[in-house]
Amino acid sequence: MTSIESPAPAGLARVFWASFALASVVFHIGLVFSGLVPNLVSRPLHLVFVLPFVLIWGHEGFARMSGLVLTALGGGAALWVALSHDALADQYGFLEGRGQVIIAILLICVVLEAARRAIGWPLPLVAAAALLYGLFGQHIPGRFGHSGTPLESFLGTLAIAEGGLWGSLTAVSVNVVAIFVIFGAVLNAGEAGQGFMNVAAAAAGRLRGGAAKVSVLSSALFGSISGSASANVASTGAITLPAMERLGYPRRIAGAVEAVASSGGQIMPPLMGAGAFVMVELTGTPYTAIMAAAALPAALYFWAVWIGIDGYARRFDLRGLAARDRPALRDVAITSGFFLVPFALLLWGMFALGVTPQYAACLSIFAGAALLLTGSDLRIDLGRAASRAETAVLTAARQVALIGSIIFCASLVIGVLGVTGLGVKITSLILSASGGLLWPSLLLTAFACLILGMEVPTTAAYVICVSVAGPALTELGMEPLQAHLFVFWYALLSTITPPVCGAVFIAAGMIGENWLRVALTAMTLGVGLYLIPLGMVANPDLIALAQSPGAALLAALKIGTGLALVSWSLVRRKALWLRGGALAGGLLAVLWPL
Repeated sequence: MTSIESPAPAGLARVFWASFALASVVFHIGLVFSGLVPNLVSRPLHLVFVLPFVLIWGHEGFARMSGLVLTALGGGAALWVALSHDALADQYGFLEGRGQVIIAILLICVVLEAARRAIGWPLPLVAAAALLYGLFGQHIPGRFGHSGTPLESFLGTLAIAEGGLWGSLTAVSVNVVAIFVIFGAVLNAGEAGQGFMNVAAAAAGRLRGGAAKVSVLSSALFGSISGSASANVASTGAITLPAMERLGYPRRIAGAVEAVASSGGQIMPPLMGAGAFVMVELTGTPYTAIMAAAALPAALYFWAVWIGIDGYARRFDLRGLAARDRPALRDVAITSGFFLVPFALLLWGMFALGVTPQYAACLSIFAGAALLLTGSDLRIDLGRAASRAETAVLTAARQVALIGSIIFCASLVIGVLGVTGLGVKITSLILSASGGLLWPSLLLTAFACLILGMEVPTTAAYVICVSVAGPALTELGMEPLQAHLFVFWYALLSTITPPVCGAVFIAAGMIGENWLRVALTAMTLGVGLYLIPLGMVANPDLIALAQSPGAALLAALKIGTGLALVSWSLVRRKALWLRGGALAGGLLAVLWPL
């Protein structure tokens, strides 16, 4: 697994990494306030801050030494691009001389290795295959060959122009994702996470199946700022899983509840992982519009999980949290402020002041940083604040580096698709294989998302799938945002769907249960993940909350009823004819247009 998750070093190394992390945070926040910075300056400097945390942090021996060399070479090449940006802009993506060719090859190789160390082999292999296609695809006969591109032009487009490493995806990572990652890290370094847990426990703890419902609420709240299923399971699961086990929940159900609830964090506004910000760039849709479009589907997902939990609670007579395990009202009121104040500032900035999301997020970061000075004891403690600030900047810089390494690698794939026209050819293949019909195209796209998402992070799977399948779906009549949300949701399937289901693996390990048993239960609880995207296509009003709130709420009511029937039929042990009828009626309600 990536070195990003390794423990922090000590001594002088700790001082260095904390200082470098602070520089990364200051750089990314500074871009928001510094006006227009040339793209071939800000984006290469972003890579400079990415490489050390991916290639050096947490490694030992040869891996560390090679990481130092690769960081020096890759960082030096990125700095050269930044310093030479004026001259490079006049080359229009064409490399001049052997030295520039070597620099381009070096940048590409370092990015591939950084992604490999961060997330493993699959995405770098996809990128390497795309690069080989770009270099040698002219020798492929038939429709999937291409006419060939001069080496200087091909590598130049990827390495010194704004169509590859420094393209629109990287812009999202630099200008938006980094800011919201810093925002989440600052909140999590303080007591916002405990505030989420307290609010969830107070709201749902006393209900039937209360511990599981607390998991759902806390994961939804926590996921709204973390956007990572794995981080969500590891953080909220550390509290909710032992609570469920202590109350007699079957381990497969406890693990499944946490995996499914945590996976929902990536579809929960405002963060949605990095996906919401990538969607802004790819669709040209304002961030606030994407938040509005994603809100009702996300609520329906958690509604379906809630109904499933209630069904299991009735079936196994699962109790709520005891009074002694629920937080006092005073604790709820105090700790909730640690996330309500920054969130209120975020929304006030976007909707009242009308500033950009990243500017509003900076205001929230400053508020969250001020709140690090105190805690639930309402005592000012400078030592505690310093420790929390160090944790916040280190966590932020490491997460920015992890996401950045993924996006840089994915940018190579997108660059090759654009240079060679392969994306258009795959779109044509989807259209011909589906006979020009929408629903077969949707199923082909969903299958591709599942396969790719098994070993590639959600955001990368979404970017690659939507680049090749998105045009086909829009050509068949889907709105661009509708197509992007459909692909993004199905890129999430692999978090709970075997054979590779990351959130399930983590939850099963934490609870000590067979992962396959947890996965099968998670698929039952998370049935909304499979059905809601189809419901969005059949009922496009569902994502039109901003434009037609009445129609959107009516569509949500219909689909929510259908999801409740489907979930009930899968969980409860009733007569077969009754469950079959509920399942059929539920599917009809979800998939039949109004």
